[in-house]
Amino acid sequence: MPYFDAASAAPLHPVARQALLAALDEGWADPARLHREGRRARLLLDAAREAAAEAVGCRPDELTFTSSGTRAVHSGISGALAGRRRVGRHLVVSAVEHSSVLHSAATHESGGGSVTEVPVDVTGAVRAQAYASVLREDTALACLQSANHEVGTEQPVAEVAEACRAAGVPLLVDAAQSLGWGPVPAGWSLLTASAHKWGGPAGVGLLAVRKGVRFAVQGPADERESGRAAGFEDIPAIVAAAASLRAVRAEAAAESVRLRALVDRIRARVPALVPDVEVVGDPVRRLPHLVTFSCLYVDGETLLHELDRSGFSVSSGSSCTSSTLTPSHVLRAMGVLSEGNVRVSLPAGTSEEDVDRFLEALPPAVASVREKLGAPAATVPSPVPAASLVVDALGRRCPIPVIELAKVIGEVPVGGTVTVLSDDEAARLDIPAWCAMREQEYVGEEPADRGSAYVVRRLS
Repeated sequence: MPYFDAASAAPLHPVARQALLAALDEGWADPARLHREGRRARLLLDAAREAAAEAVGCRPDELTFTSSGTRAVHSGISGALAGRRRVGRHLVVSAVEHSSVLHSAATHESGGGSVTEVPVDVTGAVRAQAYASVLREDTALACLQSANHEVGTEQPVAEVAEACRAAGVPLLVDAAQSLGWGPVPAGWSLLTASAHKWGGPAGVGLLAVRKGVRFAVQGPADERESGRAAGFEDIPAIVAAAASLRAVRAEAAAESVRLRALVDRIRARVPALVPDVEVVGDPVRRLPHLVTFSCLYVDGETLLHELDRSGFSVSSGSSCTSSTLTPSHVLRAMGVLSEGNVRVSLPAGTSEEDVDRFLEALPPAVASVREKLGAPAATVPSPVPAASLVVDALGRRCPIPVIELAKVIGEVPVGGTVTVLSDDEAARLDIPAWCAMREQEYVGEEPADRGSAYVVRRLS
């Protein structure tokens, strides 16, 4: 049964499973003790911290392991606000932050603090200028996700971080969805993440606090994790989380190209196969594995059950709010259709055949729900050109890769892209040269499972 809900929780990575089992035998003791078993556990904990810190891009002594990503967010926000209480009690968040951030903001506001929500555009992205405009002298903390959990849109973290630096305001970045795909742009002051989002075990979160950031731990003091996370460390889970983060990062470049092509297929085919559908989120600046669309005249919960019966596990709306059956705060902030909402997030290793079978199962599922609800008949829209295409020229020599590119460039709309997969060294020269001769944009070269992926954007 294809599992298409990796944004909620990715399947346990094989490396995580191996590391977890090994650490169960070696890392069960108290790492604070000086005996042999304690020293062995401490070595495992320290090695995991170093590996995770390298992936995050911080010093090991800046990284704390928490009991979840939500706990990391709550601790990070409360500690930063308390540490800068003399500056003021103003908190800035985007309107599409994860519910853990918004819940922390609500608690802060109920305690007498002030909160400003920065609006987003129709793709779900904040504008850096708009974010900068709400920073004040009494702003104690700003929060911005690296990429949206629900629609996949990447946020302008670097630009917002620069604005926060200029204003002297620390920036907390929720990197739960993106950390497995690559490092967060520099400039952040605090960072949070959650292991089960990248294929690690549930129950492990990361909280990184840069040296020099004022931070006051809230709640009873504890000697564990520099006082920032109370309780005995789950060393086997922590070891598995760090090992799997390193493993998925090593696979991310190649898997990103492959999954992005599959998601592009879904983005292009769903509106052509199902009438009255809106695909939401930024089509370009987005996570490679995630796509969200909404179907008019459809009840989202019923549609999920229909797809589940067809063998596909997907989600509706935000992973933290869909169970409440209330409209998604993300889609509401974007001003897009929310009914019949489906989020498809592909785990690593998803096959083309699984995606094709999903595209076959979706139209009758939607039609069935609409019929049950007595929805008016809709007209199937005429096919639209795919926003992107992938040309597989692996094993084929010059000039075939360029010929195949020339054949299909007209099949994508202006602004769309063609990705040529080739293991012929000549393609590295010929494809950019062809772009210059035909006045098309050569976007660049990306790693692939075999050879390279050459991306070309149609300009005319």
